[in-house]
Amino acid sequence: MRSQMMNGDVSALFLLRLLATYPNQPLLLLWDRATWHRGKPIQHILDAHPRLEILYLPAAAPDLNPQEQVWKATRQAVSHNHRHAKLDRLADAFEHHLALTHFPCSLLDKLAYPLICAMFT
Repeated sequence: MRSQMMNGDVSALFLLRLLATYPNQPLLLLWDRATWHRGKPIQHILDAHPRLEILYLPAAAPDLNPQEQVWKATRQAVSHNHRHAKLDRLADAFEHHLALTHFPCSLLDKLAYPLICAMFT
C-alpha cells in the first residue's frame, strides 16, 4: 500500500484493509517496532477487532524480520545507483519489483512454523 507518509493513521488504514481482505479468519500479524505500528490508532483497531493480533518482533533484530530482506533485495535491484529522475517513477519501479519477485524466507522454517501452526488450528 503506497503512502506519502508512514504514521499510525496510515497503519490503521492498512489494518482495516487487511481485515476486509480476510473477513472471516483470525489474523496474526508479525510487525516490527516502528513508532507508527503502535499508538492510539492501532490500539483502536485491535480493540474493535479481536480476531486481529499483532506480535511485535524484537527490537534491533533485522535478521528476524523477513521484510528487511525484501527491502534489501529490492533496493539493490531497483534503487541502487538508479536513474529515475522522479520519485514517483522510482516508487513505481519498487512496486513493480515487489509484485513480480518471489522472496524466499527461511525464518518460519527456522522457527518451526508447522509446529506453531498446529498449536493454533
